[in-house]
Amino acid sequence: MSIEQTDVTGKTAGSLPQLDRTLNVFAKPPVRIVHLGLGAFHRSHQAWYTSQASDAAEWGIASFTGRRPDAALALAEQDGLFTLVERADSGDTFAVVGSIVEPADGADVQRLAELVSAPATAVVTLTVTEAAYRLGADGQLDTAASDVVSDLALLASGSGNPSTPLGRLVFALAARRTAGAGPLAVVCCDNLADNGMVARKAVTGLAAAWDAELAAWVAANVSFVSTSVDRITPRTTDADIAAVEAACGYRDNSPVVAEPFTNWVLSGDFPAGRPRWEAAGAVFVDHIEPYENRKLWLLNGAHSLLAYAGQLRGHTTVAQALADPQCLNAVESFWDEAEANLSGGADLQIPAYRAALLARFGNARIAHHLAQIAMDGSTKLRMRAVPVLLAERAQGRSGAASALMIAAWIDFSAAAETFHDPLAIEVADANKLGGTERVQALLALVDPAVAAEDAVVELVAGLLGTFAAGADSR
Repeated sequence: MSIEQTDVTGKTAGSLPQLDRTLNVFAKPPVRIVHLGLGAFHRSHQAWYTSQASDAAEWGIASFTGRRPDAALALAEQDGLFTLVERADSGDTFAVVGSIVEPADGADVQRLAELVSAPATAVVTLTVTEAAYRLGADGQLDTAASDVVSDLALLASGSGNPSTPLGRLVFALAARRTAGAGPLAVVCCDNLADNGMVARKAVTGLAAAWDAELAAWVAANVSFVSTSVDRITPRTTDADIAAVEAACGYRDNSPVVAEPFTNWVLSGDFPAGRPRWEAAGAVFVDHIEPYENRKLWLLNGAHSLLAYAGQLRGHTTVAQALADPQCLNAVESFWDEAEANLSGGADLQIPAYRAALLARFGNARIAHHLAQIAMDGSTKLRMRAVPVLLAERAQGRSGAASALMIAAWIDFSAAAETFHDPLAIEVADANKLGGTERVQALLALVDPAVAAEDAVVELVAGLLGTFAAGADSR
């Protein structure tokens, strides 16, 4: 549950007490949700929605970190509490969120298994990034990926704990099967088309490679819920921490800053129950694909385009890049292509959605850093650019605006001082090639089918250098 800042202050600003759970309103609800991927977005989105549910007192979250324990250690000092700062052009508002009752180190796989196998646990939510599902370009689990191979060896030997979110979840589901704790729902909240199916393929693929009987149990007992999630949540800075101290009169080592806008669309079954998230504005639908594509293409696609084009032109934030006419024109052109291929009709309210995105992106008080968005491009472009490009070409059009996003990524991959990508080694090797051979090799890392079309390779190659500093708009 959450409470507005005016209810938790009244303490002298000079004493700066640590944020804690001393007020009765922050009594801990029981753990019924387990989350993998404790980060800022999870706290501004799923944790916030759970805190606002009409039955919030019944639903506590145990949130596990990914690669490092830092976020859990910091939150544990505050018993899971944190301040959500909603940052609008007109100013900030503050609320303390109390739905996370157990922040945990993701490496504590035994605790994860204990919680997932508890009969009270009904939901597992995931924000582990697109790359963590380890699906190859063919849409199936990449069993040759080094971390998948390593986790399978650990699972098979029983001699150690898996190191990836996927391996840890499969290990925990095996514990639930052994405990006879019954069915539950896995809710994917990562930016992937049909993300419930992606999670299903990844989990059942790894389970089948380890234990066929476990895979059969997962198929019969685990519901994979698809979602579309939306709330711009930049990384927290020291200035944000200082702003909370100044406004609220307490110390919070883990505040989260987010835009006021938030959206959550879900589709799927919850066999063991769920919070009443609809009380906070969540929407449950039978067919989620139009909403997923609207968000993946218009919001996330534009973000990726701005991330690469903006940095190539010397910008560091979304707002700065959007103010650059060349970047803005590229976004508008991509949106035109995406809109032409969105199904769902008037219910999607595309013109209003585009106008709202321009306002959200232009909020200069939300410092959404392009370097953060640019990570894992080989995976993200597969979902954000390729579907629009293929749809355009199927209609006899060039798909130039979608191809420009990929060209910007290729330019960025060669120019960036730091390049974060699950295929960073392969990208570096491809960048050693020349001419169209280089372009084709890089395209193949994103989508082999696209790379096999000579016309697309030539199209992308011709767009290279578009966003070079000082280049004219094309």
